[in-house]
Amino acid sequence: MEKSMMGFLENSELLTKKGVLSLSPSVLAFIGDAVYSLYIRTMIAAKENRSVNFLHKETVKYVKAKSQAESVKRIFDFLTEEEKDVVRRGRNVKSSTMPKGVEVQAYRYATGFEALLGYLYLAGEFERLKKLLELSVQVIEE
Repeated sequence: MEKSMMGFLENSELLTKKGVLSLSPSVLAFIGDAVYSLYIRTMIAAKENRSVNFLHKETVKYVKAKSQAESVKRIFDFLTEEEKDVVRRGRNVKSSTMPKGVEVQAYRYATGFEALLGYLYLAGEFERLKKLLELSVQVIEE
């Protein structure tokens, strides 16, 4: 995971913790959304060689706000204080738009989860990111 996902960012100044923490939670969530989506899509495609429609439907089960909110709540006790702060910052972001059919609280928790993933990715914390991604998938598959 480390080499395939990060080779092009290794010299980026955003990889200092201070630089990453200075980014807005919305930016962290923007990156985290992409990281999570790519992780889930890769995981599902690696399991089965199926139609894109099937792959999309399976992916949605994991990346929808309700699933992400459940994941972050259940892994919260495993997080460091710094990681919890990132989740809280992401959760407290006020959004001007809301997807249809999603409760505000679930959407905010999902944003906190995405912010955490974006933070870990940009900070170069790949082992930790991998562990939390694996835990989040286990939570959904149970």
